[in-house]
Amino acid sequence: MTENPAPAPLPGNGPYDGGRPVHADRHLHGDPGLQPERTALAWGRTVLTLIAASAVTLRWIPDQGPFVLAMFGLTVTAGSGIYLTQRRRYRRSIEGIRAGRLTPDTAAVLWTAGACVALGALGIWLVLS
Repeated sequence: MTENPAPAPLPGNGPYDGGRPVHADRHLHGDPGLQPERTALAWGRTVLTLIAASAVTLRWIPDQGPFVLAMFGLTVTAGSGIYLTQRRRYRRSIEGIRAGRLTPDTAAVLWTAGACVALGALGIWLVLS
């Protein structure tokens, strides 16, 4: 039988003193599956996908006209919104794990789903017009 190891330091936390972060604003948590990190990576992939989609839409301007700017604006807004709120979601996940009660961020998921539905509707409109 082995003892549970001390929580691993989070990547990018800088120098450590005896296994503890030097910076007080950095967090450690005891989740062996690193759930907050996996979630942060998933949101990061979503941001990259939205930014890539916004770049692709710009190629359609000569053929489709300024209507494409609505799609570009929506993808950039959605990607920026996710990026700007990522740190808050990450801290909230860590605090939820520490407290033993982590609730899903349904507002972020619904907002992202709504943006995807709107992008899909704009894409269908673009193809049919």
